[in-house]
Amino acid sequence: MGIEVGGLLGLVILILDVYAIVKTVGSGSSTGSKVLWVVLILLLPVLGFLLWLVAGPSRRSYA
Repeated sequence: MGIEVGGLLGLVILILDVYAIVKTVGSGSSTGSKVLWVVLILLLPVLGFLLWLVAGPSRRSYA
């Protein structure tokens, strides 16, 4: 049963990472910023997604 749960978790992480990459590429940020975020998400799938979720390029600061 552990293989099925691990495989399902991996699939969920893959879907979330693809979503983050698509949203990043479609954002209005600079090319360098987009490349940095995509590389971060690809190298660190879980941590990269969480960082993107908190401070991704489409997030605006109203300070």
